Amino acid sequence: MTDRSPVLFDASPLPIESIADLARQRRGAVLSDNPDFVARIDRGAAFVDRLLREEGCVYGVTTGYGDSCTVAIPLDRVEELPIHLYTFHGCGLGHYFDAEQSRAIVAARLSSLAQGYSGVRYKLLQQIALLLQHDVLPLIPQEGSVGASGDLTPLSYLAAVLAGEREVQYRGQRRPTAEVFAELQIEALRFQPKEALAIMNGTAAMTGLACLAFDRAAYLAALCTRITSLAVAALQGNAYHFDAKLFSLKPHPGQMRVAARIRADLQITGEAPRNDKRLQDRYSLRCAPHVIGVLEDALPWLRQLIETELNSANDNPLIDADGEHVLHGGHFYGGHIAMAMDTLKTAVANLADLMDRQLAQLVDPKFNHGLPANLSGACGGQAPLNHGFKAVQIGVSAWTAEALKLTMPASVFSRSTECHNQDKVSMGTIAARDCIRILELTEQVAAALLIASCQALELRGGLDRSGPMLQATLHQVREQVAFLTDDRALEADLRRCLRAIRQQQWQLYP
Repeated sequence: MTDRSPVLFDASPLPIESIADLARQRRGAVLSDNPDFVARIDRGAAFVDRLLREEGCVYGVTTGYGDSCTVAIPLDRVEELPIHLYTFHGCGLGHYFDAEQSRAIVAARLSSLAQGYSGVRYKLLQQIALLLQHDVLPLIPQEGSVGASGDLTPLSYLAAVLAGEREVQYRGQRRPTAEVFAELQIEALRFQPKEALAIMNGTAAMTGLACLAFDRAAYLAALCTRITSLAVAALQGNAYHFDAKLFSLKPHPGQMRVAARIRADLQITGEAPRNDKRLQDRYSLRCAPHVIGVLEDALPWLRQLIETELNSANDNPLIDADGEHVLHGGHFYGGHIAMAMDTLKTAVANLADLMDRQLAQLVDPKFNHGLPANLSGACGGQAPLNHGFKAVQIGVSAWTAEALKLTMPASVFSRSTECHNQDKVSMGTIAARDCIRILELTEQVAAALLIASCQALELRGGLDRSGPMLQATLHQVREQVAFLTDDRALEADLRRCLRAIRQQQWQLYP
């Protein structure tokens, strides 16, 4: 049964799925009010206040930021410094993160601050939780982070909104934060020392996106497996390419799992018959478990990287109130997320390439073993006029090419910036944005191939022999998209199918 309980932020480890569910509004958010948790959070802010009184010098409190750390801030001006921090970072450009992505970003920042090492008040965490509970989402430009010293510019928009400034997405509209806060009777927060820095100096933008990317990629791997089964059935492929004994001899767990799923889809048991009419299919069928399996086998490792980052204290300096230490370091560096996203986007793009090749077999009468050219369903005198999936294949080629083009690893494009203080940076947020775009394109390829493979299976006339799981998928697709007889514009059909994929409407495998 799907967990619908609110996601609890109390410093306990959160899985990726909690952030994805919250972002998609499957679950709400609640901040722990356990007295021990509240007290531990507030001890950090109290320790910063004590340091300020006793020593009078704390980085980012009585000093400028980054390369400006040698600039002293007079004690009577300390309260102004956080306002300047989020103000001068308000220079993001590009498209805005959508509502789902913004929820994930806000939730990722709350998870990190809830670890209790950022020197902020519990009241600040409450304010962030209120944003999630009322679905008041900072309007955050996507471009402007190099992924080290954290996602400073994107997260400045969260800081400014907490203070009642800039704009939010609320109930589908773009509105001034102050106006929405007034309606909801939310009081704008006045930051205490270290709080604006704690919000901004972390990896929440890239990590929130990484949680969504992981969730989408895991579903896409299962979908690509089911589509491969449909393609094998439609092309009358050699189902014994997925033999259990064969895969036991190269036992990558994810690859074996993909092969087992295809065997179940095709209802294949026992050993391959010696007189199989086609010994070896083209690689896009025969090697599909090996392609999809790379992603399946990468997911556990990627989960470790993403969830460790999600559940970490990743700003600077960190405040150990109980040990009375100020820990200066570089935990804002997003290298692990950058590596995860550069890896994931390559594995996902390979799925697009695989499905592009499968579609090429399905539509081409030289390779599709007797199916009509371009999978046209037209008959008689209408047949010469109709072109079936010809243009869809062109679209799939375009989407695949764009996905492959984006696989250049962002993490190797470090630039020295901020007066050479940030002289080695992760580019993790760019990697995450690239990964999201590749997922979008690959989902488009999947939608097209899913429709085409269902068309091919019906044209083949093998529905009774296709097995219950393939028939269930065919029925689900037909609820969205009718069989293509005469040519029609397929954009609306593709968009309906794409929406079902992105909402993960179809349960594919247990």
